[in-house]
Amino acid sequence: MAEMNNTSGNRHEGKRRSIKKSTRVDMTPMVDLGFLLITFFMLTTTMAQPKTLNLLMPRTDGEPMKLGESKALTVILGPNNRVVWYEGMDTDPQIHHTSFANKNGIRDILISKKAAVMEKFHSNDLMVLIKADKTANYKNLVDIMDEMLINKIDRYAVTDITPQETAWFSK
Repeated sequence: MAEMNNTSGNRHEGKRRSIKKSTRVDMTPMVDLGFLLITFFMLTTTMAQPKTLNLLMPRTDGEPMKLGESKALTVILGPNNRVVWYEGMDTDPQIHHTSFANKNGIRDILISKKAAVMEKFHSNDLMVLIKADKTANYKNLVDIMDEMLINKIDRYAVTDITPQETAWFSK
């Protein structure tokens, strides 16, 4: 609470002077309120929301979807941040090596393949098959899924890698 002290001295009895009053404000209630507010906000605030990516898994019932070779692009993630890609779903394709960071990396390849499919078929029917080797980084899988979102590629699937595709990383 606030407290006021009056000091009156009888030194000058004949003269009227203004009375000097000193004030002292008790800060305890304000400090208590501050700590209560800090505690309230610390307990009611969520520190960090987990960031997740929605992944739609294919249905197991029904017939498999037919896909044209010219609309498909296969991306294989390997060890040491290496990326191999080829067009179509051939058993003996012409493979190309790339990475995430350099020019003509996987983003440029996705953009050019999407543009080629749009030009040829007048629709956004590009299908990207993503395959990851057992020694691939999890970060690379997240990065390639981010590339699908950035480039607005709606049709992609994470599939199993074949032994033949695994052998391409030893070359």
